[in-house]
Amino acid sequence: MRLRHIELFQAILQTGSLTAAAQLLHISQPAASKILKHAEQQLGFALFNRVRGKLQPTAEARILQQETERLAADLQNLRRLADNLGRGEDRALRLICTPALAQALLPDALRCWRSRFANTPCQLATQHTAEIVEALLLREADLGLTLQAVEHPGLSSQILAQGQMMVIAPSGWWPSNVLQQPLRLEELTDAPLIGLDTRDALGGLLRGHLEQLSPPPRIDTWVQTYQLARSLVATGQGIALVDPLTALANEGQLIQARPLEPLIPVPLYALVRAQEAPSAAQLELLDQVRQHADKLMAAQGRPGDAATAFR
Repeated sequence: MRLRHIELFQAILQTGSLTAAAQLLHISQPAASKILKHAEQQLGFALFNRVRGKLQPTAEARILQQETERLAADLQNLRRLADNLGRGEDRALRLICTPALAQALLPDALRCWRSRFANTPCQLATQHTAEIVEALLLREADLGLTLQAVEHPGLSSQILAQGQMMVIAPSGWWPSNVLQQPLRLEELTDAPLIGLDTRDALGGLLRGHLEQLSPPPRIDTWVQTYQLARSLVATGQGIALVDPLTALANEGQLIQARPLEPLIPVPLYALVRAQEAPSAAQLELLDQVRQHADKLMAAQGRPGDAATAFR
């Protein structure tokens, strides 16, 4: 199948009509009919049957569909990349980070960054780590922030700071005299815990630790983001294991926080495209993010904070 065959094949699957598929591809109906006929001749079997005025895929077409959908997605990514390259470098700072970092760390860091780059355009987005990687590779973003290690030949990463996993609980959950002490993993036995999606790297790591407990924590609610876990904890729905930034951020919600023992490292990573020199704006923002992470994580003297959470 040639590329034009695949495009028409996908368009017919999407619209159910040769005429509508031709309109979608901005070609004439006779041209679409000719392409379809040529594709079927090349393949040696029919791709569609006409049923009550609609084109229905044959059994062979259904088998091809999964692979052609993957190729179509790759083609769309290629077009997005070419479009981004064609627009050139506008020198806007395009940052993408995980939701937890956007809420707990980025506002203050960006405010300080603006003192030096008051007129620099800035585009901010939040995504999970897999989407951050895709956005960087497709040049839809220039700088990524995540709590998950990424290994990709097209990207380079650096650790800006490193903390440890924290346990958060509703206000008054623990007596004040233990708030400066780590919470041992064994104390989570049979505890009401807000579960973290195991597709998250830290979530998968935590699951292995929790499964060793007997009985394990009671998990009735699962979430995909740390800040949602924090919000549920603040309303008294249980305790949660979260990253140190989420645990110690001042978000106006009354919670208690203690470091988990044994220590589970939580690095803060900056991602950029490999072999590309960062701009002055990117370097300054990374420096501000590093400073604010250190400041937040080294908070001293507040009940429930872990003084050594980040170094």
